Amino acid sequence: MKILHLISSPRGEASFSIKLGNAIVEKLQAANPGSSLITHNLTDSPFPHLEEVHINSFFTPLENYTPELAEAVKHSNEAITELKNADAIVIGVPMYNFGIHSTLKAWLDHIARAGQTFSYSENGPEGLVKNKKVYLAISSGGVYSEGPMKVYDFTESYLRSVLGFLGMVDVSVFRAEGLNMPNLKDEALGKAVESIIL
Repeated sequence: MKILHLISSPRGEASFSIKLGNAIVEKLQAANPGSSLITHNLTDSPFPHLEEVHINSFFTPLENYTPELAEAVKHSNEAITELKNADAIVIGVPMYNFGIHSTLKAWLDHIARAGQTFSYSENGPEGLVKNKKVYLAISSGGVYSEGPMKVYDFTESYLRSVLGFLGMVDVSVFRAEGLNMPNLKDEALGKAVESIIL
């Protein structure tokens, strides 16, 4: 099994999404001896936010590339190759202001490319990244999986939508939540790790 692990928290060893993501990776490795692992900390080596040159590089035919466009498309090409080569993708998702961290959004912007990871036909859009298993390791200070705050959760719904659009529809979600709530925080990570079923 080829595992791709994406980290999007800037909190290092204090990050619960990283701890939960690592636990998922460890269980995958235990269940699949000999697996390979590629880990990217998107906050240490962030993808550039999309600028005009990146967008132009996505839509310019290869034979018309300038050196500038060839350089601009490198991040995207490398990320898409890694994604297509992976069997399982583990994504650490800390919730910030009800959504995902901007570094993860930037990565998504570089992998969502017409003709590469999705296409349009007379039947509508079709995702081209298929037969992948995705695991989301979501952490949050409050409880957003249920209850009155669920409507504020734009992590899981957004990621399921954009990943599904690209063809990745087999998504499992594990949550360490209530991390800022006195009655829940001490057991939140342990309960999340225990809930991991591959």
